[in-house]
Amino acid sequence: MSRNSGLAQDYKDIWLLDGVRTPFADYNGALADISPIDLGIKVAKDVLKKAEMPAEDIGTVIAGNMAQASYDAYMLPRHVGLYAGVPLEVPAHLVQRVCGTGIEAIMQAAGQIQMGQTDAGLVVGAESMSRNPVASYTHRNGFRMGQVEFKDFLWEALIDPAPGIMMGDTAENLAREYQITRDEVDAYAAESFDRAVKAKADGYFAGELTRVTSEEFKLEGYNSRGIKMNRKAPELAEDTHVRPSPIEALAKIRAAFGGVQTGGNSSGVVDGAAAAIVVSGEYLRSKGRTALGRVVAGASVGVKPEVMGIGPVPAIQALCAKAGITVDQIDRFEINEAFGAQVMACMRALNIPREKLNVNGGAIAIGHPLGATGVRLSVTVARELKRSGLRYGVASACIGGGQGIALLIENPDAKKH
Repeated sequence: MSRNSGLAQDYKDIWLLDGVRTPFADYNGALADISPIDLGIKVAKDVLKKAEMPAEDIGTVIAGNMAQASYDAYMLPRHVGLYAGVPLEVPAHLVQRVCGTGIEAIMQAAGQIQMGQTDAGLVVGAESMSRNPVASYTHRNGFRMGQVEFKDFLWEALIDPAPGIMMGDTAENLAREYQITRDEVDAYAAESFDRAVKAKADGYFAGELTRVTSEEFKLEGYNSRGIKMNRKAPELAEDTHVRPSPIEALAKIRAAFGGVQTGGNSSGVVDGAAAAIVVSGEYLRSKGRTALGRVVAGASVGVKPEVMGIGPVPAIQALCAKAGITVDQIDRFEINEAFGAQVMACMRALNIPREKLNVNGGAIAIGHPLGATGVRLSVTVARELKRSGLRYGVASACIGGGQGIALLIENPDAKKH
């Protein structure tokens, strides 16, 4: 691979042990008052419990988060590790690759293990879209007459000032390039909702969800933290954005960017967190454990900012080249549905059959909490490979600013083909 073809890495004997996530709650919904740090602690504690893994075995904590959604935001990775029970001496750090943050965190854990720095990494992605601040960056020295400026960080962050367009406009550019119509995008979105509704009804998501209730997180010698749910919603057990959304209803929603994209066929704005444990094969075998899947390879690439949504295409191509397989050998794809037209463009560019893509619904139906999505995609595709008995799965996302990222997971129990 040339210097200008992105970054790709294959991993030797690295495993995704287990993973969990909170239900994803609609913007200003059940999780709106909860700091992403506490959501991160929640899933960190619960994934360790689910995996029956002592916190003392963790050698690195890697957390992902985008918006600084609480005044103690600097402490996010460190507090996730400490309050989850990870030893005091274990370091923690934060990664940020926009919508690809969770995948990047898993790749960094795999890289540290491959370099022999540790045998086990705790990976957490947490995001509160509801707590994105209304911010000012220019008033440290006071307010000038007529120049008081506060802006909605969540909205302004969706603008890429390089091409001077919003993220939704990048999807519209792809719709024009790939000749994708509004009817086609609405049909895709309706199917995403249908698949997620069915997966929810069948209990598929129950295998990765952890119930959120009011809870105290204690740390000996230090102040306690915790989750305090609203009295009107004392617990959250299921995703709230997943709902029947027939194409007739989606067709009535007005265009958001003057083209094919609407609030109904774009990713849901939600709050939530997800966690995973990445371990070496040596650790896995020494404990007599089985894993969700093997982490085979990862890749990240750059693309033009004005078509940032096409990023998964070269990322998946680079991933396959590094792993020595072809795209048609991949049995399941979890490509983040940032926008309907965007994921459809990726599907067409890679010639992915619809029956291989986001088979349990995607972010249009489930939602897209930025820092957590990549962890969800990775855990979901590993679980789906186990359920279906298939071999290769990819988790991938486009990235604002013009990037793409992809992770290849293998189910070792699948028959080779």
